Amino acid sequence: MTAITQPKPAFDVDDTIAAIRRVLPSDITAAPLHQPCFAGKEWDYVKACLDSTYVSSVGAFVTRFEQQIAQVAGTRHAVAVVSGTAALHVCLMLAGVETGDEVLAPALTFVATANAIAYCGAVPHLVDSHPQTLGIDPHCLKHYLGEIAEKRAGRLVNRKTGRRIAAVVPMHTFGHPVDMEPLNALAEELGLLVIEDAAESIGSRYKGKPTGCFGRVAAFSFNGNKIITTGGGGAVTTDDPALAQAARHLTTTAKLPHPWAFVHDRIGFNYRMPNLNAALGCAQLEQLDGFLAAKRRLAERYRRAFAAVAGVSFVAEPPSARSNYWLNALLLDDANASAREALLERCNAVGLCCRPAWALMHHLPMYRDCPRMPLPIAEDIERRLVNLPSGVGLALEPG
Repeated sequence: MTAITQPKPAFDVDDTIAAIRRVLPSDITAAPLHQPCFAGKEWDYVKACLDSTYVSSVGAFVTRFEQQIAQVAGTRHAVAVVSGTAALHVCLMLAGVETGDEVLAPALTFVATANAIAYCGAVPHLVDSHPQTLGIDPHCLKHYLGEIAEKRAGRLVNRKTGRRIAAVVPMHTFGHPVDMEPLNALAEELGLLVIEDAAESIGSRYKGKPTGCFGRVAAFSFNGNKIITTGGGGAVTTDDPALAQAARHLTTTAKLPHPWAFVHDRIGFNYRMPNLNAALGCAQLEQLDGFLAAKRRLAERYRRAFAAVAGVSFVAEPPSARSNYWLNALLLDDANASAREALLERCNAVGLCCRPAWALMHHLPMYRDCPRMPLPIAEDIERRLVNLPSGVGLALEPG
């Protein structure tokens, strides 16, 4: 007797929206993608900053914030700056990236990663993603570099362009850590600098260690849509005291210390974080453990809700990692990829702020001619991924 195979349930937009609704608190009618949560001493610290009159780039809150960030990142030093993009720009400069160099970076990333490379006069060299981490795949990268690059006088050179390949910038996509152990081993073998783009990954851990401590330098972002925010802001983290001192100097317009004279010894940047922003950040950091716990509760609720929804899968943290789940995400099955735009349109029409992954860097006009390896995984993720409402407040327990 021939067994009867039951047809697989079809993907349905309404089922997906209903699953999102089941996860969200019952009193929520509209859900932004990632709304900040101010549930601690934000008002007190900002008022204290105003009362002190130290609201610009010098003040006790800046120092305190830097100490807290270094502790979270597991590094000896942190330097607070005005944005994650500024942090990454400074990291690249500190690491010695020069005009005309190529820098390996994921094609699947926010545009700031590529922009910071371009600020240095360097060229983004776009690489593919791993399907579990969504970040750089170190094993595919090793095979690719074996085909297109060679060592010349101790430098890794792209045989096709003749340019030095100076560094690699792993970005922890949506808070999911890159597989750093083989990537760092590859970088050491080839003489590549590792500059960690930890903009989205505060509190995430890889093999027990926090993101932000795996490169020579790392960059964090504290934009309004991040787990903790300073309104706008970022930080450079490093274990190297000389690099930390250089970061402070470079981001303070390269002004030499003097009671009144304005002497600057190189082209610098007005990148230091204001004390007012740092005051907000200090209050936010005091709540980080609770925020991270809430993010993981929300992710688990999404995972359970979508286990029974046909045609989609929830993006879970990769092996050997503990993700902060900055943005929760779904992947539509390959057969349902064409329904992504309809899903996004319907979700946003009913107040559920869902969005696609970023456009891949080579799909943007300014980076379309950049060198790149084959990108089958990144291109597949781009066409099938949908981010879900992920704000801390959606799962924050009353305190």
